[in-house]
Amino acid sequence: MVADCTDSVAPVNWVRGKLFGDLPGEVAVLAAVAFSVAVGFGIVAPVIPVFARHFGVGRAEVGAVLSAFAFMRLASALGVGRLVDRIGERVVLATGIGIVAVSSALAGFAHSYLQLLLLRGAGGIGSAMFSVSAMGLLLRVVGPTQRGRSVGLFQGGFLLGGISGPAIGGPLAAWSIRAPFFVYAGTLVVAGTVAMVGLRRAALARKPEMTSDGDKPARASLADALRQRTYRAALVANLADSWAAMGVRNTLVPLFVLESLHRGTAWVGVGFTIVAATNAATLIPAGRIVDRRGRRPIIVTGCLLSAASMALLALSPTIIGYIVAMLIFGVGSGLLDVAPAAVVGDVAGKGGGTVVAAFQMAGDGGSVSGPVVAGWVADTWSYGTAFWVTTGVLVGAATLAARSPDAKLIEHVENGPPAPSLDESAAMGAPTNGA
Repeated sequence: MVADCTDSVAPVNWVRGKLFGDLPGEVAVLAAVAFSVAVGFGIVAPVIPVFARHFGVGRAEVGAVLSAFAFMRLASALGVGRLVDRIGERVVLATGIGIVAVSSALAGFAHSYLQLLLLRGAGGIGSAMFSVSAMGLLLRVVGPTQRGRSVGLFQGGFLLGGISGPAIGGPLAAWSIRAPFFVYAGTLVVAGTVAMVGLRRAALARKPEMTSDGDKPARASLADALRQRTYRAALVANLADSWAAMGVRNTLVPLFVLESLHRGTAWVGVGFTIVAATNAATLIPAGRIVDRRGRRPIIVTGCLLSAASMALLALSPTIIGYIVAMLIFGVGSGLLDVAPAAVVGDVAGKGGGTVVAAFQMAGDGGSVSGPVVAGWVADTWSYGTAFWVTTGVLVGAATLAARSPDAKLIEHVENGPPAPSLDESAAMGAPTNGA
């Protein structure tokens, strides 16, 4: 029996070794947590608009339920970052997952539209707590030459969970429109349990390190980070990627396929599947390249590939053009899922909750503004014009990144915050090794 157990564990260890290699164990734990959270969200997300309509409200009110979650994520992120700086990532992460779990379970019991709206807003706050603390912790426990791979695996957990969730949510919703909310809460309980057990090391549970004078945490401040061109370029790249993904791919592309290409919804699914597959295939190789060759080339390449996909949709409004554009976009978006976050880790060093929070806010800002602006442009002019506007946003982000030094901040030392390394070789894009 011992031999059987050993044989069954061996493949798991082999896969873990291949995927995570020399990375700290916390990376695997956080990837598993991300998967659990994303599975649950994938289960409940398609049901939320239908459930809101269940209370007899109009389309605007349905949109408000969806926006409440995103708006509260955006509005609370900076405060969450300060909280992380005060009490550490582990406590904030567990509390955030708990808030989303409780609010989701209560939403399943909601008897009015107002209750659902308020509970989704509360869930947005919990989501901000989870995402800021999880990314901050991930970037803190790995070294400069591990950040790209770590972010790729973390994002891969989200992606795999997001793909798996809807397959479960559809049949579940057919049985009960309220059931997905309870299952989502259950997946969050699993995620919280994995986090508390897997991240129980004392070093992670302590409050952030203090400086030698005992006054302030030895963390990078947002004001210092914003002085770095590299960090500002990462913020803009994250905003542009979210704009393209949420404002165009998730909102306009389905309508473009139906109304301009005159194809059925099955072709929408084909395009989304292509994006998901190419995105997943890109994440891990992109992480390795980011760690070996620096951040800037990957950010520029990711922005330009995504821009090319938008331009192709405008220039070739055909089914072939659509398929090729989705293929290119999946690769470009995969690169942008990794490299900008690695820059944030370089800037934050051993920590910096507000630095990570501002990065998330940039992405959420793109997710909120992209659908509105791109949709307005498409209504006022055309789908092609909206695609060109998005191309311009991505090219602008690529230009800003290309003009920024590919430098890493020196790791935090005992007596103070990090200082930038801005030598000429870094400015030319040569990879650097953190101290």
